[in-house]
This record gives sequence, structure tokens and C-alpha cells, in this order.
Amino acid sequence: MLVGIIVCLHWITFYKAISLSTASLAVLCLSTTTLHVSWIDPIIMKRRFSWIEFLFGVLVIFGIYYISADFSAAEYEVLAYGLTSALLAALFSVSNAKFAEKISSSQIILYEMIAGVIFLTIVLFSKGQLTAANLTMTISDFWWLLFLGIVCTSLAFVLMVDVVKKLGAFTASLTINLEPVYTMVLAILILNENEILGKKFYLGSTMIILVVIANAVVKSKMKKRLRRKLI
Repeated sequence: MLVGIIVCLHWITFYKAISLSTASLAVLCLSTTTLHVSWIDPIIMKRRFSWIEFLFGVLVIFGIYYISADFSAAEYEVLAYGLTSALLAALFSVSNAKFAEKISSSQIILYEMIAGVIFLTIVLFSKGQLTAANLTMTISDFWWLLFLGIVCTSLAFVLMVDVVKKLGAFTASLTINLEPVYTMVLAILILNENEILGKKFYLGSTMIILVVIANAVVKSKMKKRLRRKLI
């Protein structure tokens, strides 16, 4: 239930970052999740610290830094929310990996979603935002929210926990770094964000994507070497 509250705070900070800037930048901030996982995972999962994972995480941070070098004060506020969201994402990713050792994925997500709904309801009520006006929606809004809630949230979380069981929290979170790729494509097609984003953004994004590919290659070679030793 506590992790469910962390998930909810992750959403709040993430959507705050989007509202202050662009969807592309907010999603790109989530790429720093891997750096946090590299030091949180050994603590919670009692595993050996991996310098390779830490290095990949630092390279992702460098990509973020390259993109944000010319940012204004307002854009640094966006980074603050986005990077906080990434830290929270790392916390619940590793925690779910720990829970998944003994609890089914669907049960974990059920409790976390219930806790998140209760917590968010309390937050909105305390801020006076739980009003009929704010809850008014069109039929189109309803179906989109249903799709986002079931397919893009609940189902996605269940699948992610299953992936974490087999690949580990770091590789799972690093794979999420591919989100900027299709997010940017959708943002360009739907939100026309290509008019806002500059060359540095795309170069930094390419760097992050290359880190994702490098991680897959290195992990694959490490597994092959381990199998040869065992044989």
C-alpha cells in the first residue's frame, strides 16, 4: 500500500512536469530512473553493486545534462519535477521486484492501485479540487481514460512486474528509456512538439537510446560468459 502511494506521487510529479513543459522532456527525465535503480537495487535486493549499471546510468544523466545545458529557470523547475518522478519510479520498480519474489503480479498491482486511488482522492479533496466541474468529462474523455487506466496503466504495470522477475529492475527500467523514442514521435504527430524541440534534444535522446542498446549487448555477453563457465 505504501508503494502504491509512491506510484501515485510518481504520477503527480510526472504530469506536473508535462503540464509545465512538453511530454517529450518529461518522459526523457524518466531516463534517470536507471541511475537510481543502480544504487537502490543492491540495498533492497541485497545484491552486489554493479559498476557497469552505474556507468550506464551516468551516461543517461549526461544525455539529460546535454539537453538541458541552455535551459531557463522555468525549465529547471520542470527538471526538478521530472527527476523526482524518476526517483520515485526507481523506488517502486525495485520494491515490486522484491515483492514479486513471493507475491503474484496481479495481487501486487491490485493493492498498489487501490492505495493510489485512495491517496490521490485525499490529496484532491484537501486541495478543494474534487469538484463536479473537475470531474466533468465527455464520452470521448471517458473511453480514453478507460483505455489509459486499463491498458496503459494496470496491464502495463502487471507486465512490468513480470519482466522485472526475469530481467531485473535495472534492465527493465533501462528498457523504459525507449519511451522517449515513441513519445517524441507521437508528440510530433499529435502536439507538434518538433516546433519547440531543438537539435540538442535529439542528439541527447540519441545518446540515451544508444545506452539502452549497449546495455542489452553487454548483458547478453555477460550471460553467455556465465553459461560457458558453468559448462
